[in-house]
Amino acid sequence: VQLQASGGGLVQAGGSLRLSCAASRSIFSFNAMGWYRQTPGQERELVARISSDGSTNYADSVKGRFTISRDIAKNTVWLQMNSLKPEDTAAYYCNADRKLLPPYWGQGTLVTVSS
Repeated sequence: VQLQASGGGLVQAGGSLRLSCAASRSIFSFNAMGWYRQTPGQERELVARISSDGSTNYADSVKGRFTISRDIAKNTVWLQMNSLKPEDTAAYYCNADRKLLPPYWGQGTLVTVSS
């Protein structure tokens, strides 16, 4: 399975970006799809997750600013990021969670928020 992440870039604080993750097969087959982020020297952390039943959960730091959504027919998951802050600067990774098996990861897409 391939997960193709895109949409990262440079944006000023307060701005918005929309990340996309296109999967090479049906995302409905996965337990959940998620977005994680990582900065140098830090562990990868969960940003947002959408389960197969459509329920979502978010890191406290992004609640109210980020929205995860999906289009099952297009095998695509998005992360709409609004009111971006410099501390949101990170490499963002798409994740496909499989029950009892290692997850699939996409390549990172870099988000840089300038102050």
